Amino acid sequence: MIDTTAREIAILETVQSTVGSHPAAIPAARAMSHFGEHALGWMGIAAVGALADPARRKQWIGVGVGAVGAHAASIVIKRVVRRRRPDDPRVVVNVSTPSRLSFPSSHATSTTAAAILLGRLTGLPVAPIIVPPMMLSRLVLGVHYPTDVAAGAALGAASAAAVIAYENRSQR
Repeated sequence: MIDTTAREIAILETVQSTVGSHPAAIPAARAMSHFGEHALGWMGIAAVGALADPARRKQWIGVGVGAVGAHAASIVIKRVVRRRRPDDPRVVVNVSTPSRLSFPSSHATSTTAAAILLGRLTGLPVAPIIVPPMMLSRLVLGVHYPTDVAAGAALGAASAAAVIAYENRSQR
């Protein structure tokens, strides 16, 4: 197996010294981190949608289930893989985390699942607008390697696909 850690640290260092050096970058990334923690922000949006849009309540609940299910899947994978978060003097950690495990990024996972499902529900391009900034925020904060966020986004997309497949089967 090829150790890509040195390359990933170099990417983190570059992200933090460029995008992350903007005065608004860390506060914005922290806000995104708090919103995405344990998929709570996505559950809140799904709950408000379910209450405000009774005609599509099942789809709004699907958004919440997709985000929470994706988050749960990422936690299981984290505990199996057990990759440690970045720990290098060149990488500044700018937010606390609930665990020391890094792979995959739960924020990228739940955000991708929720964004795909929200986009399907609303017809808006939610995923391409929301997912990249969330992924980047995890790098700016120094709490994930690039492969952590990429794997998280892939897992989130798979989770959203599972919810969509279930909804399609249940509509027959």
